[in-house]
Amino acid sequence: MGQAKIQVFYPATRGRVVLRTEFDWNRSVEPKYVSDDRTITEFVIESDQKYFYFKPCLEGEGGLTWSQGDNYLATTSDTSTRRCYPHFFCSAQGTFSPVVQVPEGDAEANHLVRVYFPPGYDENTLKRYPVLYMHDGTNLFFGDEAFGGNEWRVDENVELLHSMNLIDKVIVVGIYAKDRMYEYTKPGYERYGDFMVNQLKPFLDARLRTLTDPQNTAVMGSSLGGVVSFFLGWHYPHVFGKAACLSSTFGYQDDLIERVASEPKRNVRFYIDSGWPRDNYERTTAMRDQLLTKGYEFGKDLLYFAFPGALHNEDSWAARSHVPFQYFFGKAARS
Repeated sequence: MGQAKIQVFYPATRGRVVLRTEFDWNRSVEPKYVSDDRTITEFVIESDQKYFYFKPCLEGEGGLTWSQGDNYLATTSDTSTRRCYPHFFCSAQGTFSPVVQVPEGDAEANHLVRVYFPPGYDENTLKRYPVLYMHDGTNLFFGDEAFGGNEWRVDENVELLHSMNLIDKVIVVGIYAKDRMYEYTKPGYERYGDFMVNQLKPFLDARLRTLTDPQNTAVMGSSLGGVVSFFLGWHYPHVFGKAACLSSTFGYQDDLIERVASEPKRNVRFYIDSGWPRDNYERTTAMRDQLLTKGYEFGKDLLYFAFPGALHNEDSWAARSHVPFQYFFGKAARS
């Protein structure tokens, strides 16, 4: 017989939090502990099953309200605590900000950005989120503004992975390119990186409930967007602790392979990939080999894949984006 400790974080100003489990969906499990401010409710579930599903519920005068979204998964196989941040009254889908200009009033240096907020962001104000910065922002969320009408389906993909209990919820910032041929290559990416580090990130961290450390700050892009993502991770490891680089045009107008060879190893987790044939397969392989020579280890701080038949387009990147999402934000059924 094992047990699972579950902590539910929710500002229960109306009603109280209880738990329903797959052992009996019609019976509420009472908490073992409730914090004085009623924001933390703890449960202990004993079972001989290694994994089981559960659902936080809000019990009040109006009856029982089930949390939005799919069931949560817990395990009795270790001593860690399963922490969850449910929401009950807003949509089970995420929301988007309007397109905003950052910084305001500086036409030469500013960029347009759109922010994706995961489900429950506005309701459960106790949670802070990791952040993923993505380039080519027009191609991420909406087909009517994406190149060729094909978008990455970022919101659908991260919500599916979270419903599978595979990743944490994440804020995604889509940055619209002004001149990607310049901004995503040398020397333009130096000014672009300065904008992201000294203007965009402080602007968002001051306004949103973000986790600001490098372990919770990732950057991601494809093609030239993969190049600038690698540059940001390598040049600013104290800011971006994770960088995903899909089908990257390494060596086209950058010196990143040479920098990896000649500079100290960074404390950054890299994901690099390509399709095959073409699709920058050879240059990505060269970057992989250089990272291995520098001391990066597969599965630890480097993940590399080649996808047979994958093309250099948004459909292919969308189809495999779940891999870096899980590598960066993945979790088992534990805290």
